Amino acid sequence: MSDTELFAIGDAARRSGLSVSAVRFYADRGIVEPAEVTRAGHRMYGVDAVARLELVRTLRELGTDLAEVRRLLAGGTTLHGLLTAHLAVVEGQERALRARRAVLRALIKQGDGAARADLMHRLVSMTDEEREQVIDDFWNDVGEHVDVPDGFIDRLRTMRPVLSEDPSAAQLEAWIELGDLVQDTSFREAVRAYLSDAYSVPEARTITSEPFQQFIHVDGVPLMEELLAAHRAGESPRSARAQRAVVRFMEAANALSGTPLTPEVRDRMADGYRRTPALLRQIAEEEAASDGPSYEEAHGRYVALVGIINDGTAGQDLDALPYGWIADAMQDR
Repeated sequence: MSDTELFAIGDAARRSGLSVSAVRFYADRGIVEPAEVTRAGHRMYGVDAVARLELVRTLRELGTDLAEVRRLLAGGTTLHGLLTAHLAVVEGQERALRARRAVLRALIKQGDGAARADLMHRLVSMTDEEREQVIDDFWNDVGEHVDVPDGFIDRLRTMRPVLSEDPSAAQLEAWIELGDLVQDTSFREAVRAYLSDAYSVPEARTITSEPFQQFIHVDGVPLMEELLAAHRAGESPRSARAQRAVVRFMEAANALSGTPLTPEVRDRMADGYRRTPALLRQIAEEEAASDGPSYEEAHGRYVALVGIINDGTAGQDLDALPYGWIADAMQDR
């Protein structure tokens, strides 16, 4: 196809992806005029005109009005500027559709559409400040009536949802569920009961103290991750790499009590990890047999939803930890 070649209106329409009537319409409006008109009245289009018709088709599909198209082709605006503006519009529409889809999915899942549609729409359209207030109200109410060590509720409060500027559908759905959940009185009572049962006993008050919580959630995380990396790499729990990692972890954990890491302490820690899976199963069985809320229905559900909202994952399942492997690594030889 040469630069001087001319095409009949049918060929120009086919090459540009437009209908013949659309090509004729744009010519009549002075937007893309033919290169020449034959004596018989046939409109002929050059290569440049076909390219301009292709651009017009693309812009119109993006929702650009004729005035903007005319200004662009007349040199009144740049293509880059026009495309940038339309990209912002399309992305805004995409976010709105994603939010609408999340609301519809939540309504379908809950099965009580009309009654909760307004709440779902309000949740998904909240500002960052409004979401923060919803979470603060939840923890203020829960913390006011539960007997746990000072500062423990504040530690839990820091584990809060932060919705990104461009959240996925799964993150939006998780926020809708969480926002609805934390405003439910029965859920607040379930979390309060869980915290009271789990952390009010003397043994638990030790691990909920600020130093232990700092180690569990901050200082000890990279040490445990180093140990788990050895497991994922297929290392033996007695390998040099695993032993370096486990000793660092145990020394840091044991330092909280101000005692040295003796062989006896290593054996006690190993025994604790070895017995953990059975204890978790026992707790799950007791919860299933009781009339009260389960961990998953209470605080565990909150944690899982926050994990999805913040990074798109439900977080690590405690049952999935290699407790036996860790216990073997901890055991003194």
